[in-house]
Amino acid sequence: MGLEVIKLDKNVPVPLYYQLKKQVLALVDKGVLKEGDMLPPENELCSLLQVSRPTIRQAFSELVAEGFLNRYKGKGTFVSKHKVEERFLSKLETFDKEMISKGLTPQTKVITLKKLTGPHEANTKLDVSLDAPLIYLSRVRLADKVPLVYVETFLPYDPYAKLMEVDFSSKSLYRSLEKLFHVRVNRVRREIEAVNAHQKEAELLQISKNKALILVKTVAYSDESPSPVEFSIARYRGDRNKFSVDILGYYYS
Repeated sequence: MGLEVIKLDKNVPVPLYYQLKKQVLALVDKGVLKEGDMLPPENELCSLLQVSRPTIRQAFSELVAEGFLNRYKGKGTFVSKHKVEERFLSKLETFDKEMISKGLTPQTKVITLKKLTGPHEANTKLDVSLDAPLIYLSRVRLADKVPLVYVETFLPYDPYAKLMEVDFSSKSLYRSLEKLFHVRVNRVRREIEAVNAHQKEAELLQISKNKALILVKTVAYSDESPSPVEFSIARYRGDRNKFSVDILGYYYS
């Protein structure tokens, strides 16, 4: 079953539940524990690892909350699908290119592409008048046929009206901006918060209502335009995404 290799050290100050959690994660990362594998019942693990049930429960509860395990009442605890590590917080890269670099097959489903009349939060973010028309584009982005993120995108309509003719199920928004208007996005500002999924988002992302989402609001800029080019609201599945950031610099005590 793979868990017999776990060794917990009761002589160190690190809590036993945390040792167990980290070692289970290591077994998942190494492929010893695979997606769909069922973990032994608590009583078996208590006997195998010589720890109490609260230790097992705390370790597994945190792994369930973080999306690495799934617990089904009356069935047991199972290894869930791996999370996709997103680098978009520290790197400007198209969704398709990032997924391909991870060996995944990207796919985009266009939900809506229409002309939208304000007022809307996006009008303020894009620094246009509240009654200025906008392009509204909503998409679900998938990897290996699994929906990862629901994105709502807003752009000023008047300068970018030709985008209404683009098939965004196969075309990149940023590449289309560059090709059609010679506008290259080279800087973004992002706000990140944790939210729960509403009914519409849950249906689009194929998750239960109130499941954890990572909400990211982005304002994109280009040297070719004095005003922001794009404003987007992305909702990432908390159970299938994780984010990493590289920070360069010196540590000061």
